[in-house]
Amino acid sequence: MIRVGIISGAGYTAGELTRLLLNHPHAELAFVQSSSNAGNRLADVHGGLEGETQMRFCAEYDLSSVDVVFMCAAHGESRRWLETNALPEGLKIIDLAQDFRDESEGFVYGLPELNRERIRTAQRVANPGCFATAIQLSLLPLAAAGALTDDVHVTAVTGSTGAGVKPSATTHFSWRTDNLSVYKAFSHQHLEEIGRTLHSLDSRFCGEVNFVPVRGDFARGIFASIYTRCDMTPEQVQSLYDDFYRTAPFTGRTERNVDLKQVVNTNKALLNIARHGDKVHIVAAIDNLLKGASGQAVQNMNLMFGLDEREGLRLKASAF
Repeated sequence: MIRVGIISGAGYTAGELTRLLLNHPHAELAFVQSSSNAGNRLADVHGGLEGETQMRFCAEYDLSSVDVVFMCAAHGESRRWLETNALPEGLKIIDLAQDFRDESEGFVYGLPELNRERIRTAQRVANPGCFATAIQLSLLPLAAAGALTDDVHVTAVTGSTGAGVKPSATTHFSWRTDNLSVYKAFSHQHLEEIGRTLHSLDSRFCGEVNFVPVRGDFARGIFASIYTRCDMTPEQVQSLYDDFYRTAPFTGRTERNVDLKQVVNTNKALLNIARHGDKVHIVAAIDNLLKGASGQAVQNMNLMFGLDEREGLRLKASAF
């Protein structure tokens, strides 16, 4: 069994991660740390765990007792944690924040569809952002084929859980329900990692990724609409995507229209590809808490420990 610890375990992604690990056939959850909730039951904070576990949050923990630690702290906290903790030799780390997505401090960027073989041998993995996951999976085949020759235009809607567990003016129910709003237009922080990936696949790509994020009036999921000019025929584009994702267990092209209900509560990324005149249009859907965060983190753990990527992630979408 893989002995697992979670740092900063009170947020949405940590709650999803805990649920996945408690049901993982090859993982044993050793501790879940939270300074503000130390002594409280996990189920008192993550209500969906009621009846699943009697574990309690801890303040102190022994890193030598685990094989891998997941860091679920706020952005910026992971780097501070790494600097202030003595790490046992051989301890693997998976960070769900953005601190090491630039692959500093020995971290490998944890997008399996891009870096599967590097993740297998990595000691440290930086999980991608949720928007970045959906957008990159939509563009990887085109970038790898050198077929991104123009600006890319993205509009993507995210659920309220993407903003974290702490209420704010734009996340509480009264404001969010029956409402839509744009935020961080053309300046979202995930653009940096998206740009690094596209240039790593095609150094000649010099177009802009014009990204307009939208706050949705639902709890979970990301729905992205992406288009760019492309000279390939419809058959060539579809074949390109099918070939690129042939060995990817969770990501692939579908002929039918994509909707959020197909992916919520799963680790899937579904893509629908169509040509309209001289443009290719990609529609992508993921669960922001699973394929966009905790599910992908477990997928990375599976790779790092030589397991089937799908272990603990054979989840079924809820149709209604």
